[in-house]
Amino acid sequence: MNNKTCIVIGASHAGVTLGLQLRKEGWEGAIKLIGTEKELPYHRPPLSKEHLAGNKELDGMRLRPVKVFEDNGIELLLGSTAIEIDRANKVVNLNDGQALHYDKLAICTGSLVRTLPFDSDFANIVYVRTAADVAQLKTHVRPSKKALIIGAGYIGLEVAAVLREQGLEVTVIETADRILKRVTSGQMSNFMSELHRRRGVEIRTATEVKEIKGDGSSGSVICGDGTQYLVDFVIVGIGVTPNVSLAEQAGLTINEGILVNEFSHTNDPDIFAAGDCTRHPSGIYDRLIRLESVQNANDQARIAAANICGKQVVYDVVPWFWSDQYQIKLQMVGLSEGYDEIVCRGDPDDAEQKGFALFYLENSRLIAVDCIGRPKEFMAGKKLVKARTHMKTTLLADEGVEPVDFIQGNSA
Repeated sequence: MNNKTCIVIGASHAGVTLGLQLRKEGWEGAIKLIGTEKELPYHRPPLSKEHLAGNKELDGMRLRPVKVFEDNGIELLLGSTAIEIDRANKVVNLNDGQALHYDKLAICTGSLVRTLPFDSDFANIVYVRTAADVAQLKTHVRPSKKALIIGAGYIGLEVAAVLREQGLEVTVIETADRILKRVTSGQMSNFMSELHRRRGVEIRTATEVKEIKGDGSSGSVICGDGTQYLVDFVIVGIGVTPNVSLAEQAGLTINEGILVNEFSHTNDPDIFAAGDCTRHPSGIYDRLIRLESVQNANDQARIAAANICGKQVVYDVVPWFWSDQYQIKLQMVGLSEGYDEIVCRGDPDDAEQKGFALFYLENSRLIAVDCIGRPKEFMAGKKLVKARTHMKTTLLADEGVEPVDFIQGNSA
């Protein structure tokens, strides 16, 4: 393998992890890492939290120092964009005219932000995906300014929390009938809604933004019911879509993401993919899934690297997620879609002091856990979901049973 070249397209979590793991797995040839941003790769989760709040600078968020890439013989092609994959000739064409040959190719192109479905002349509309986006957003953040956030997912709510703590007036508009509807239950949505409302955030659900007008530094957001909000700036956080255009143009199979098998292999024997851009089979859930998380990007990239090097390692990891809002940490393990029963452990009304956990079951099998300030339940949940465990609901609710003892108590 010492005379072969592996090209990795995408220099965020999945791409960086994959490149470094290739060396650990014994890849001796060249590794080229292509990244559209000119910045040295950085952690993305802090963008909407510590970085926006001013508590963590970009240089403190780098995935690895330059020296690590140099020591591992990884060539960084930052500020470059792959515009075409020529599978017949095994070449990646870049926007600067370079044509790079590959023996193995890994696509880690991540996801793209969804944009508003209408045009607007208002200049102060910001998306939150890159460090440059947050740098732009920071120029608007001043106490007493009026911010309106479109979208009540993780990003929108994390930004809302930071802005309120910095003294801004914050309104959140969500088209669904509750916040976080795509990822959690009504019980958790209600808790998170009250968390924000107690801190002064106005949340409107089942509301659609129809138009944004603006001239200069002030704007007006017009909703479907005619309500108007005067704002200084607007943040859009209405989700992401898998970045599959390059793969699609190359004739790879697309199915709500780049379709890969359990080995992170595409339908081309020399092309692998990992991260947000992929859709893969899950043995835990017996279906195809697409995940948007750092955990999935890193874990799937490690498996892809091993298999590029000739191994046959199956990717079947329990997904997990987290979100920090105010002083609350929300941790989630598994996917709750399809649950038919919820067990609450702890008291949501006292959650800011003692936390609580929600256990989601389908036909008595534990499929997901949402935790507020409950790291023990979160860790136990990972093992139980992975093992596809059928649980006694009384055991989950009993605060007298330590989470570490759930498996032992369940078999009693």
